[in-house]
Amino acid sequence: MTKPVFRLAPSPNGRLHLGHAYSALLNADFARRFDGRLLLRIEDIDTTRCRPEFEQAIYEDLAWLGLQWEEPVRRQSEHFDDYRAAFRTLKGRGILYPCFCSRKDIAEAVACREAETGQPWPRDPDGAPLYPGICQHLSADEIERRIAAGEPHAWRLDMTALKKLLPGPHSYCRFDREGREERVVTDPWRWGDAVILRKDTPTSYHLSVVVDDALQGVTHVVRGQDLEAATDLHVLLQALLGLPTPLYHHHGLVRDPEGDKLAKSRQSQALAELRAAGATPRGIRQHLGF
Repeated sequence: MTKPVFRLAPSPNGRLHLGHAYSALLNADFARRFDGRLLLRIEDIDTTRCRPEFEQAIYEDLAWLGLQWEEPVRRQSEHFDDYRAAFRTLKGRGILYPCFCSRKDIAEAVACREAETGQPWPRDPDGAPLYPGICQHLSADEIERRIAAGEPHAWRLDMTALKKLLPGPHSYCRFDREGREERVVTDPWRWGDAVILRKDTPTSYHLSVVVDDALQGVTHVVRGQDLEAATDLHVLLQALLGLPTPLYHHHGLVRDPEGDKLAKSRQSQALAELRAAGATPRGIRQHLGF
């Protein structure tokens, strides 16, 4: 039988913290107990925020924790052609449209509609307002003219078209620490017309992670609960692209004393800082329950 394949997938846009350590150690623990393989992927599609020194720090931090992974390491920034190919497949199915809106355009449209209806505009699972469809019905001539003029644009999933093409129900299997599986029904429509190709890079997190997991043969995805809702979109994309759906395990998050999840954006204490203060790999493992 083919061995299960797990993956670590950090982004080099800051230093790793205890939350990353927990996820990495859990992946490694699953790989050992299931007699599986462990891969490392550097998710660096955001070329403006990702930096070589942070990538090097990822290798150092994970090795300090005692983790080992298979070579070669996949770096997303070296595989944009894979994501472009997937984008062309989606575009060819007629379920994408270009969006020229700025965040300000969307915020103003949402505020206007809330004022008109007296009701709050619906939000996606991350709390962002659903796209109000400003560019959804642009004529082909206007789209061609604006793209030819070099106007920046993203590409969004047309969920109205998708409901007709793939109405569902869609689902995936999640697994627990003992390997027991349970079927989970998804609701991708709650994301609205999600961006699948960003303005500033020829992919998105959702598209690249789905393509990478398939190309790397990943069978088991272990990641935080903050990405559980995104799995709804990933399962939909897998169906659209004819890709296999891995098993998923979404673990609890490591939080600070105030109850907030650790995050690079909040400058949570980095593993390097803990190491400099005298922490040991064994101590980190025990602290995190390994």
